Amino acid sequence: MGAEYIELSYLQIALAALLILVNGVISMVLRLGLERSLIVASLRTVVQLLLIGFVLQWVFQVKLWTTVLALLIIMTLVAGVTAVGRAERRYRAIWFDTIISIWTSSWLVTAFGLFVVIQDLEHWYQPQYTIPLLGMVLGNTLNGISLGQNTLTETLAARRDQVEMLLSLGATRWEAARPAVRQSVRTGMTPIINAMLVVGVVSLPGMMTGQILSGAPPLDAVKYQIVIMFLIASATAMGTVSIVLLGYRRLFNADHQFLYQRVQTK
Repeated sequence: MGAEYIELSYLQIALAALLILVNGVISMVLRLGLERSLIVASLRTVVQLLLIGFVLQWVFQVKLWTTVLALLIIMTLVAGVTAVGRAERRYRAIWFDTIISIWTSSWLVTAFGLFVVIQDLEHWYQPQYTIPLLGMVLGNTLNGISLGQNTLTETLAARRDQVEMLLSLGATRWEAARPAVRQSVRTGMTPIINAMLVVGVVSLPGMMTGQILSGAPPLDAVKYQIVIMFLIASATAMGTVSIVLLGYRRLFNADHQFLYQRVQTK
């Protein structure tokens, strides 16, 4: 039998929030100027999580596929917008490319997890499985996509002379862009690879920790976490490769010309 679940009161949450004061003190002592950002971030954390908590509580009660699907779409769009918001350099179609990349990769991998791995679902739209699973995949995939896209534009901008020289000497657009593409994909995938290297040794992931705290047997929690890590790694790889290749096609035309003028600084 699992351990008894301990419900936290709002007073206990407030006590945990006091720890943010440590961050504020560090900022003031070192004159980092992060006090305002810390306050805003803390307030947004509380408001956003409480809001999604109330929304999920309602969604779990109604259990309508339309409601679940609408929430999944909103989550995906927000992830896409967030990924683009981190980009220092952009091109005209970056919003479309980013949303397509994160939508395709995260939804395909989540569907695989639900229908092939877990299988024993009464309905695909069971919110206690579908929403958290897609949320975890989205959160990590957007990081890979953001890093990959940002690295591509920054690298091509920094190596503009080298890229254009290769093209002028007869290199194809792929030959000229390949080093930047490879570096971008590698950068986007590095965080999840690092996370997989230390998971269970240095860090205990949130899903696994949450299940253990709620009373689930540790080995059952570990099984779910292993599945989640593999799904996240796959979605991150697919999303990163997708956004990098789409960006490459936007910035090089069929005549093997580098369209640097399409890159705009944020």
